Amino acid sequence: MLRRFFTFALPLAALSAAAPAASQDSARPPLARPPLVFTGIPDQDESRLVERFGKVATYLEARLGVPVRYIPVKNYPAAVTAFTNGQVQLAWFGGFTGVQARKAVPGSQAIAQGAEDAAFKTYLIANARTGLAKAPEFPLGVAGKTFTFGSRASTSGRLMPEYFIRQAFPGKTPETVFSRVGFSGDHSRTIQVVQSGAFEVGAVDYSVWDLDTKAGKVDAGAVSVIWESPAFPDYQWTVRSDVEKAYGAGFTEKLRQALVGIADPAILEPFGRTKFIAVDNAAYDPLIAVGQSTGLLD
Repeated sequence: MLRRFFTFALPLAALSAAAPAASQDSARPPLARPPLVFTGIPDQDESRLVERFGKVATYLEARLGVPVRYIPVKNYPAAVTAFTNGQVQLAWFGGFTGVQARKAVPGSQAIAQGAEDAAFKTYLIANARTGLAKAPEFPLGVAGKTFTFGSRASTSGRLMPEYFIRQAFPGKTPETVFSRVGFSGDHSRTIQVVQSGAFEVGAVDYSVWDLDTKAGKVDAGAVSVIWESPAFPDYQWTVRSDVEKAYGAGFTEKLRQALVGIADPAILEPFGRTKFIAVDNAAYDPLIAVGQSTGLLD
């Protein structure tokens, strides 16, 4: 009888001992997923960047159900480096920096762009003292003037303007067309240095020109647009190829839909965009060709 008792009692005791442990395991919260960290190229003044990306972080966190954090970077190459090293999983890149980042991290994807980015433009702007006026054709009168690009890695502030300059002056580089060439670092700064007369002519992102004009930062009596470029693809959100390892299968598409779903003007206006639309890497193939033709991309 005793042997029979222990034969039945031991499994019951084991079940009784296991029950509290199973209950405790089921009560434990699931392991927290790491924050989704993103950055953006510093294409305009810092206060506007903080406003822009802080609102994006709050929105994405609510839509994705994961912590989202924005980290600023000092310049365009730093944004590419942070993406390449895995410090960030998502970035708001210019067209050219996006090409550079995806080349460095194979499999990464451009997932969304502003509706305006499919047909973006560069403005050439000039100080009023130059006497240059707006014209539909590239203004050959810029030759011999002092000229500033934006960042060295900017699409609308360097890559495409250099391409258009070389087209207008065959066989010449910007350094041989202008008396002095500079790099302001960002589009807002380009406007400021041309407006002040530190440089006579500059190349600027048309959307930043419009934003700074609305903000009262442009003195129309001191600086004006003298030429609008042909259209080209530009800014986009690019996500790393390994993002689904951390956040699960389908996360890339979930992120794309969250970005495309932004409808709040308070988020869109600091970007100078009416909405975001889906995009893929192939949309930026023209920039690869331009980068290679100008020697700015290997």
